[in-house]
Parts: sequence; structure tokens; C-alpha cells
Amino acid sequence: MHAEDDELEMIRRKKIAEAMKPSTQNKAEAISEPVNLTDADFSNFIKKHPNVIVDFWAAWCGPCRTFAPVFQRAAKEYAGKIVFGKLNVDENPATAEKFGVNGIPTVLAFKNGKLVERFVGAMPYPVFVRTLKEVYGL
Repeated sequence: MHAEDDELEMIRRKKIAEAMKPSTQNKAEAISEPVNLTDADFSNFIKKHPNVIVDFWAAWCGPCRTFAPVFQRAAKEYAGKIVFGKLNVDENPATAEKFGVNGIPTVLAFKNGKLVERFVGAMPYPVFVRTLKEVYGL
């Protein structure tokens, strides 16, 4: 009986030590590129990450092409703090319709799966970054 008690104590100590180690979860979630989203995976994506910003765009849209490098750069700079997604509205009309996206580019900001802000139109990098900081308190 004594050997079992010793083994349980060793397991307990090991579990406590593991729990006290710094979490690597944030590093694993540091996505530095925008993730291409679809109608099928959009809902799970915004629920999976605490801070998500999504660019609704289309290939034929000039302002969308102008904004794409701004969005890409911000994804690199804010990796680990915000997860960036892109949704092509021509290929995924259900999600665009669900969120009332009528003009593109439209950028939607989510916190814990809930829509908290909406921006329509391309914006320069300094304006976009200021917006991110305001929305996410960075």
C-alpha cells in the first residue's frame, strides 16, 4: 500500500510542476499570415480565437487589392495578439450576407466570437493599425 501512495505522490508532484510551467499556447496560436476562410469554417474560426479580424474581399475589387498588403503586414506585426482572416465574398456569399457585407473591402473585428466593429473601405497602414489598437486595446 505504501508503494502506491509514493507513486501517487510522484504523479501529483509531476502534474503540479507541469501546471506551473509557462504556457506555450499563445506561441502556438501566433499565426503571422491571414487565413483563407470559407462559409464552412468561418464560425468555428471566430470562436476558436479571442481576437479575430476578417477582411471580406473579392479578386476583381481594386480597393481590396490596394488594402491586401496593409492587411498582410498587420498580420505579421500582430501575430500572437490578433488572428487575421480573409473571406472571398464571391466564393462565400452566405457569410457575407449573414453579416450584411454590401461594400468591399469590409473588415469585421471579433472578440470572443462576437462582432465588435466594422470598417468599410481600404485604409492606409497607419490608420488600420490605430484602428486595431483601439478595438483590441493594444
